[in-house]
Amino acid sequence: MTRRGVLSAGLWLLGLLHLGWGIWALVTPYGFFTTFPGLGQRWTAGYPPYNAHLVSDLGATFTTLGVLLVTAAVLRDRRVSIVVLTGVIAFSGLHLLFHAVHHGLLTGGSLGASIAALALGVLVPAVLLWGVHK
Repeated sequence: MTRRGVLSAGLWLLGLLHLGWGIWALVTPYGFFTTFPGLGQRWTAGYPPYNAHLVSDLGATFTTLGVLLVTAAVLRDRRVSIVVLTGVIAFSGLHLLFHAVHHGLLTGGSLGASIAALALGVLVPAVLLWGVHK
């Protein structure tokens, strides 16, 4: 696969992932809060109390990032990809920093897995951004 193909696939993958999380949080904020990320894990619920406004705002943020990522994938413009990936890295880095310092009720494997997932949320777009510059 070419570098452009990898970039496009990465933008699509990240975009659809963010859209999925965002729409889930917007449509069923309480369900998102109590069961995210799924598969028996409940990372968001590890930061009580539930607040519909904040979960809906998070859903709006994820949806917006998803729309931007998919737009970059469709447009296939280097400059658009750079701007969008930079924004995703900024959000994801700040999100990771918060959770690295504030663990809520998470411990052990759940805490480790959530931090690892958040780190991937920074690393994957950073690798894609690096690829855009090569």
